[in-house]
Amino acid sequence: MQPPSPFSGASHPSAQVAYHRTELSEILSLYGRMVAAGEWRDYGISSLKEVAVFSVFRRTAEHPLYRIEKRPKLRNRQGMYAVIGMDGQILKRGHDLKSVLRVLERKLIRIVD
Repeated sequence: MQPPSPFSGASHPSAQVAYHRTELSEILSLYGRMVAAGEWRDYGISSLKEVAVFSVFRRTAEHPLYRIEKRPKLRNRQGMYAVIGMDGQILKRGHDLKSVLRVLERKLIRIVD
């Protein structure tokens, strides 16, 4: 018998955490606006055992400017979504992805001014 794939949707203790299509749509919408403003140039997505991470880069070979993390274990505490800065500081954490991403949208408004 073959073990279930982590991508099959079956709940299995070793399954990876991943972003849902609607979550990725929100993140990529913001990413596209920041690329158009010339602020961001590359991204990376990691799906690990306890966290899914969307990393944003100014240049390809750098450390990420921001990490957008999804940690389902924190769903009932401070919220499963977080935006983390380059220095590791949590800029915003919450239960709603849209409201958490607003901390980065404010930076876009400042760029346009």
